[in-house]
Amino acid sequence: VPDDQADKLLLASWGLPKAVLEKYHSLGVVQMFEWQAECLMLGQVLEGKNLVYSAPTSAGKTLVAELLILKRVLETRKKALLILPFVSVAKEKKCYLQ
Repeated sequence: VPDDQADKLLLASWGLPKAVLEKYHSLGVVQMFEWQAECLMLGQVLEGKNLVYSAPTSAGKTLVAELLILKRVLETRKKALLILPFVSVAKEKKCYLQ
């Protein structure tokens, strides 16, 4: 992330509602890694274009997906489908996203 866009690392700079930011903050998530912000700034990803990215387990891939889904749902008022690989992960995300 270029120095002039360092604020993009902060979740608060992505236009999320206060309640969503407070939930992330309560979980200790205030900013993201550079690679996560870079994913969100690629091409027209925020306008609904596709994004394929790869990172090791527990690197933060889910945060990128969550932010893209949240922004898209809030901006378009349409539903989203989040597909997860395991029932345990799906149950965890269900509780987390409520």
